[in-house]
Amino acid sequence: MWHDDQQGTATINVAGLINALKVVGKKMPEVAITLIGAGASNIRTAKLLIEAGARPEHIILVDSRGIVGRHREDIEVAANDYAEKWELALKTNGGDREGGIAEAMRDADVAIAASKPGPGVIQKNWVASMADDAILFVIANPVPEIWPWEAAEAGARVIATGRSDFPNQVNNSLGFPGIFRGTLDVRARTITDEMCIAAAEELAKVAEEKGLDETHIVPTMDEIDVFAREATAVALKAMEQGIARETKTRDALYQGALEMIRRAREETKFLMQEGFIRPPPP
Repeated sequence: MWHDDQQGTATINVAGLINALKVVGKKMPEVAITLIGAGASNIRTAKLLIEAGARPEHIILVDSRGIVGRHREDIEVAANDYAEKWELALKTNGGDREGGIAEAMRDADVAIAASKPGPGVIQKNWVASMADDAILFVIANPVPEIWPWEAAEAGARVIATGRSDFPNQVNNSLGFPGIFRGTLDVRARTITDEMCIAAAEELAKVAEEKGLDETHIVPTMDEIDVFAREATAVALKAMEQGIARETKTRDALYQGALEMIRRAREETKFLMQEGFIRPPPP
């Protein structure tokens, strides 16, 4: 079972990429994707991207020792402990590329970095080496792997970070609350990749309905209907897959989730006003 932050991060990454590709006029099966950092979060992202239509051979992962692939004997030796990583090593990196981050980013249409806080983890010339109309997610906190304005100067067209003070915040808090709400609302036996994809597609749809451009590819956490719609999509997918213990209509799912989320927000606001919960820093 994946942790909620991994599910949430992977889901919002996929949602953001679905819309970023629409902005730049590219399609998921055609793009070259580099994932910088091969920890649990990006491994989960890779698996969801493949489920969403990305071609495995077009994906490259990079860990602290370089590009992941079948040439990496150290990953093969540790295959029993890191089975998912070895599985991806065998089916990604179709060009059998070797090297580090610089080599992995060359000619990539998309780069998603979930590595260590920057700046300076990603260099401007590496971004400049990417394909035209490049998409770059740099989600390390508190400082992204490269500052967004540096990435823009280097030619990236769509840039997302994990921070709320920059455009396009891809934050796992947009993902896992809705996924868990939908799972609980129909008492699903597990959380499947398809349920996470349903959540990502609904998040992307919400943002698209409000108008897409380079700085608006995902919803914000202030939009209360986002989580209710996401929860509904997840619950419906669980029912479709036959893993839900309860059956409900779309409207009942949406209204129930909306009411529960609204009540939770009102209670939290009250507790903050009464001093039981410290307000977030400005």
